[in-house]
Amino acid sequence: MLNIALFGPPCAGKGTQAKRIVKKYNLAHLSTGDMIRKEIAAGSELGKIAEDIINSGQLLSDEFVIRLIQDSIAHSENVKGFLFDGFPRTVAQAEKLDEILKENGAPLAGLLNIEVPETELKRRMLERAKIEGRADDTEEAIHNRFKEYHAKTVPVAKHYQTICHTVKGDGTMEEVFEEISKIIEKIK
Repeated sequence: MLNIALFGPPCAGKGTQAKRIVKKYNLAHLSTGDMIRKEIAAGSELGKIAEDIINSGQLLSDEFVIRLIQDSIAHSENVKGFLFDGFPRTVAQAEKLDEILKENGAPLAGLLNIEVPETELKRRMLERAKIEGRADDTEEAIHNRFKEYHAKTVPVAKHYQTICHTVKGDGTMEEVFEEISKIIEKIK
């Protein structure tokens, strides 16, 4: 099994690249963002709790997100591996993911760290807010998201430093995907 995590700041292009990776390598796409937005759209109790936290620019609890991931892995059959998109976001989540994958016999093969200058990320987020009307793309929420990212998420790359691969994410979608594909070919 090939297990990969897409890593990077908000609006780095993880979701865009994830669709391409999943298609090319036939991996199950586990996007915590998509899972949470689905719960919010359904109006579930979990969705209501998540919506308030996300709209303020904060991260959901590790327990909440890990439960979503464990359920998704348990219900996935006949897959060649998993692409984790937006997970892990904290070192505690990374440690739990390591345990889960060890139990399944296939550790994380690589962490693909998409790096984009912060000025470009903010521009993308504000543009996305205009197009999609996302409540978590306000100036205040953006500031909080970057603060959370630097405090809680950046240390995940250090946790995975031996399998972390940096990808320059401010090129075209094709250029970024080409670089990602080269890395995946080396680690698979």
